[in-house]
Amino acid sequence: MAETGSCQEMAASDEGSAGSRAELRTCVVLGGRSFVGRPLVAMLLRSREWKVRIADAGSSLVLDPDEEDSDLSRALLSGSASYIAVDIGDKSQLIRAFEGSIVVFHMDALSFTNDFLSQYKTIVQGTKNVIGACRHCRVKRLMYNGSADVVFDGKNDVHNVDERLPYPSRFEEVHNDLKAQAETLVLSANSVDGLVTCALRPANVFGLGDPYLLPLITSQAKAGRSKYIIGNGENMWDFTYVDNVAHAHICAEQALRSNTGDVAGKAFFITNGAPMKLWQFISLVLDGLGYERPTIHLPVKPVLLMTMLAEHLDRMSTTYRRGSSYLSLSAACQLSCTKTYDCSEAKRLLGYSPIVTVEEGITLTIDSCSHLVSVFPQLKRRDFSVPSKSFKLLGGGEVADIILWRDEQKTFVHILALFFTFYWFFLSERTLISSTAKLFQLAFIGLFIHGYLPSSIFGIKVQKISPSCFEVSLTSIRPLFVLLASKWNRGIDLLRYLAQGDDWVTCMKVMGALFLMKVLLSLSSLTLIGAGLVFVFTAFYIYEQMEEEIDGLVLALATFLTTDLPVHVREYINRIIQWKNKRAL
Repeated sequence: MAETGSCQEMAASDEGSAGSRAELRTCVVLGGRSFVGRPLVAMLLRSREWKVRIADAGSSLVLDPDEEDSDLSRALLSGSASYIAVDIGDKSQLIRAFEGSIVVFHMDALSFTNDFLSQYKTIVQGTKNVIGACRHCRVKRLMYNGSADVVFDGKNDVHNVDERLPYPSRFEEVHNDLKAQAETLVLSANSVDGLVTCALRPANVFGLGDPYLLPLITSQAKAGRSKYIIGNGENMWDFTYVDNVAHAHICAEQALRSNTGDVAGKAFFITNGAPMKLWQFISLVLDGLGYERPTIHLPVKPVLLMTMLAEHLDRMSTTYRRGSSYLSLSAACQLSCTKTYDCSEAKRLLGYSPIVTVEEGITLTIDSCSHLVSVFPQLKRRDFSVPSKSFKLLGGGEVADIILWRDEQKTFVHILALFFTFYWFFLSERTLISSTAKLFQLAFIGLFIHGYLPSSIFGIKVQKISPSCFEVSLTSIRPLFVLLASKWNRGIDLLRYLAQGDDWVTCMKVMGALFLMKVLLSLSSLTLIGAGLVFVFTAFYIYEQMEEEIDGLVLALATFLTTDLPVHVREYINRIIQWKNKRAL
């Protein structure tokens, strides 16, 4: 089967003669004020081939500020565009909207209601009414804007699948099930009463005016969950910029006109043709809007368990509604899955190719959604790739990552280990020697039992401990002894330096440190160690999150306290502060 070429080069209409271009053909964009409907209307008007009838649920057409001087506003004035209010549940209103048109673009919009009956009436029953109205009005071509998720069951990966993949036997998301039913109705209506149909399946549409994907991402950022990655972060998604979806509908209409036998009655995946990691896409969007990039990995199963519990508890309350502050179970499942689709059939038969790349689409979307940053002024733009002062104060490395909660699972494990140690040696009311002896006793018993176990228990493989794990090599302990020797030498050098009596500043620092140690040692060891653990795992984290605010507060306090000091003392203190800042940077 030969390729059709680009959609711009398709043959002329089958219902118009050679000189019919002077008289515009009429098409209806049902849902013309929806997310995907708006760019489709704009493209149809720019082509100068169509008289566009915009049909939507609004009682009247209200132009946005950026549309006041646009092709749409000029077309409304010239009569090449018109608006009609319709209720998709009323077939008579649809007939009135379709009368005299030859093409209908059914831009089925996303449904945000949690009411199954309302969704069914809009998506399935509404599509039945659209088909019936098309047949009544002798419409020649019907294009349905579906979804690539009609082949996604909600929990299993779909990797580079094509149109041969059947619908799943069970959907986790009711909306996808209803969209699949509506698509089946459209494709089944092909060649009935002269109507030819096709369905497009765009994948993860984003762009200007995005009502779903970007609000979901930014709402999670507002709730402080933008730093979390569900799973390993390697799952791939296909994304489609909204203008590419509109362009695909125009290509589909032209393909139905000139290549009806190969296109009619079929569904086509529409993507940007450039799959990317979902979390890379989210990171680019969040970074562009000034939010924190996701960095912390969370295991999938505990997240799904927690979201399932949260949804169950929320449904038990009397105030349950869709769009609660937590992440929904269906969203959590999708965020951990791979969803990529092969759109080669759309390129081959429809002549479709993306007109905007994913990277360009992200840039355009961010530029148009700058208001999302101003809505949440407390989330300031920051370069999280640069090490923070807290990270530098802790010396960097793995210890800093644990204390700063970079990997919450690892930090939590270390907190549990420290709490167990604190309880074992301090809260158990045993002596230090007896606690150590009991700990060694438990360790020896555990090692013996582990060594006695068979290699497999009920199919679960038991990993044996290699004898090499109990060997301590010279290369592994050398850094420890080098560190101890370095600390000892630095201490001796400090004592020698103090003995010279030349540096009063260092002397005061040492005296202050010894006085502080005296005060701390006078306190209860239980209180001191407990407070120290809480301080370590909270103070540095808080400082990293509010670094600018705390630095500004300290500077203002220092300025207030040093206002009445002599000038030379204030200058000396300022030099010390500047020196400290240079060291931190």
